[in-house]
Amino acid sequence: MPGHSGSQSEEGAGLPLRRLLLALGDPILDVAAAPDGLDVQVDNVVIIDPEDRVEAREGDLVLLIGVRGGAARRLVRALAAQGATAVAVKAGGYAPAEETIPPSSEPRRSRSGSDELRTLRAEAQESGVALLAVRPEVRWDQLQSVCQNIVDDARLTTSEDLGEASGDLFSMAQTIAQLTGGLVSIEDSASRVLAYSSGAEVDELRRLSVLGRQGPESYLALLREWGVFTKLRAGEEVVRIEEHPELGIRRRLAVGIHAGRQPLGAIWVQEGSQPLSQHAEEALLGAARTTALQMIRQRTQTSAGLRLREDLLSSLLEGRIDASALADTVEVHTERAALVAAFSLSQPEAEPEGADGERPDRPVRELRRRQLIDLVSVHTAAYRRSSLVTELGGRVYVLLPDLARTPHGDGWRGVEQSVLALTRKTVAAARAALGLRVQAAVGSLVERLRDVPESRGEADRVLDAMGRDLDGDTDWEVATISDVRSRVLISETLAHLRADPSLRDPRVSRLIEYDRAGGADLVHSLLAYLEAFGDARAAAERLHIHPNTLRYRVRRAASVSGIDLSDPGERLFTQLQLLMEQG
Repeated sequence: MPGHSGSQSEEGAGLPLRRLLLALGDPILDVAAAPDGLDVQVDNVVIIDPEDRVEAREGDLVLLIGVRGGAARRLVRALAAQGATAVAVKAGGYAPAEETIPPSSEPRRSRSGSDELRTLRAEAQESGVALLAVRPEVRWDQLQSVCQNIVDDARLTTSEDLGEASGDLFSMAQTIAQLTGGLVSIEDSASRVLAYSSGAEVDELRRLSVLGRQGPESYLALLREWGVFTKLRAGEEVVRIEEHPELGIRRRLAVGIHAGRQPLGAIWVQEGSQPLSQHAEEALLGAARTTALQMIRQRTQTSAGLRLREDLLSSLLEGRIDASALADTVEVHTERAALVAAFSLSQPEAEPEGADGERPDRPVRELRRRQLIDLVSVHTAAYRRSSLVTELGGRVYVLLPDLARTPHGDGWRGVEQSVLALTRKTVAAARAALGLRVQAAVGSLVERLRDVPESRGEADRVLDAMGRDLDGDTDWEVATISDVRSRVLISETLAHLRADPSLRDPRVSRLIEYDRAGGADLVHSLLAYLEAFGDARAAAERLHIHPNTLRYRVRRAASVSGIDLSDPGERLFTQLQLLMEQG
């Protein structure tokens, strides 16, 4: 058929759109509209080029390439009329990769792309067809191939969870066995066997360990007596256990698996009839570092269904999907109030850096991130069963939907105060239980689910300001924008000034350079004087110096720089630039 690429479908032989999204795993397709829900049937995946004859069948997922604007709207309407299940488009929803993106922000969406996607979403809702937004970096041919393979596989399997990755600790054990030439088992910190490689030349210890899923207690006692467990917990040293024929034990190597200083388990390699490979110890060390990440993820791995919920929530927070798409999967009401809280992880107090003075390695960061997600999930679920948690750009976001006014006469204010108290409790628990320093912000309450990106945006503004100018301010660990609006606005203004080198007064720059060279402390004294509105006594008290000393420094600063402190405009910009340079 002209314009089609893909296998022919069999009646009712496909799978629900929901399962296709689950199987894709990473969110390369965002649900922009789902007027009939996510359980609509996908039987075939086709690519349509509008230069060819446009045709679709019932059950088709149509990848619509090379069309924009009004033509795209007409084609979405036509494809819906022909029975297509879903249409996937690239609506230009993100700024080009070469544009500067603030490090704490998600990729910015261009206004024209956002408007175009909004228009197509409205057309899809009216026409009754699902609309999927394709990430700009995804190639159409690869997307068609992957999606079609998933649909084809669905005809051959009855698995309820196509989204689970095939790779696991067992495949890792097999890989380590190939690299070392031995028989491998991966154990947790309680010596429970999590995975093992295949092989016939097993000794009695390995046979009992695999069958019992744990090493025999008599042998574990020997290992403790020999100090093996102490060495494995202490660091990355590869431990050698010599052969003991009288115990039915062949030679072994072992290495501890760690996330920073926290032991996660160990990898054991038993020698068979052939010696272990020459580079077995080196391979074992690398395997331990790789397995650390895998063990952390497996310990906290979400089901495919929960992963889809997290992806949909992420898309809603970013404004990429309609609220009804989330409500189709999660029992939330689109016309009830909601708000968003955001949490940002800083360095833990007890371990600001690694033991060698470097930044914590990837397993450590991954473990801390998962710990924070779990802690936030537990606290918010206790507060409200319908709460949803996801991660975006290194931050953890909580959506609290279906909110109702408190019955005590304070209305929404009572709800916001209750969420603020929950957030403070969560941050305190992260510090006390996990040793993690966390900052958090609560966005304003919005009246409908579709407006939650506004609440998320407010929370992000507060966290951005915390990270830019007030990191380390314990009074700012939890806040709402109404609590600290002026500080947020000043922080955002200073960020704008820093981004544009032309917005500098050379006289202020001269004063700063003079102060750095001479150590006269003129900048600090002048800033305190300006912040005290010219009250020398108040500023001197704050600096713990005599008022006359402060007056001298202010006169000296004006003389060195040439700034006219009697001019209100010069005073204002001098204060802003001094604040900016201090940041």
